[in-house]
Amino acid sequence: MKQRVITGVLGAVAYLALLFLGAPWYSGLLAVLATVSFLEFGQMKLGRWKAPHVLLGLLLVWSILWNSVSVFLKISVPSILTFPNLWLLGIVLFFVLIVLSKNKVTIDHIAYLSLGALYIGYGFAIMIETIWQEKGLALTLMVLFTTWASDSGAYFVGKRFGKRKLWPAISPNKTIEGSLGGVLVGTLLTLVIGLCCNLGQVPTLIGLGIIISFVGQFGDLVESAIKRTMGVKDSGSILPGHGGVFDRFDSLIFTFIILRLIEVL
Repeated sequence: MKQRVITGVLGAVAYLALLFLGAPWYSGLLAVLATVSFLEFGQMKLGRWKAPHVLLGLLLVWSILWNSVSVFLKISVPSILTFPNLWLLGIVLFFVLIVLSKNKVTIDHIAYLSLGALYIGYGFAIMIETIWQEKGLALTLMVLFTTWASDSGAYFVGKRFGKRKLWPAISPNKTIEGSLGGVLVGTLLTLVIGLCCNLGQVPTLIGLGIIISFVGQFGDLVESAIKRTMGVKDSGSILPGHGGVFDRFDSLIFTFIILRLIEVL
């Protein structure tokens, strides 16, 4: 527990420091985190990340991130380097790898890595796009702290009052009482941050807080389901006491994607 707390505090301080330094610094940090997350994702399936198809998948992640950054920086790039064309090239190269590897690289590998590249790439890309918006810092802080508060609230409320299992087949330690407690804590924090930063009216912020809190918890279940399918406990071990980067950003990736789909971000 002590190691977990130390890692959490140091990680949060470093993360928030780069966030407050501005969009360029924060975007660079997110690019690094997206890279590590995808390598962990690939390693969960293949047992290693130093494989041609994992690195090719990483290029697809970078293409999504580059597409987001280039729009805000108004960088003109050749058409071959645009997002759709890079993905078409990546898909072609994936199939070339199947042939060259004599079927050691399989369709299953390609499907897994392609889906992971889309999920992780878009999740972090939306985080990057959000920070470049007019109220990007306030929006980012609201989503970050609400998600973290919901997760922590669910843990402590569940530990104290939890009786009924939420989804034992995927995450046996989570409880319905903990989940509801997390939603309550997260919603209250959304309300406070939203009112302080003038991000909306009370009814809107309450609704948004409920959505962020619930979606964040579901994002955690998504990664738990992936890990159970792959037969691993954690996505990695780079963060002592916490597992991998993907373990820490599973909720945020899912939340930012959903908020984009419902046009909040």
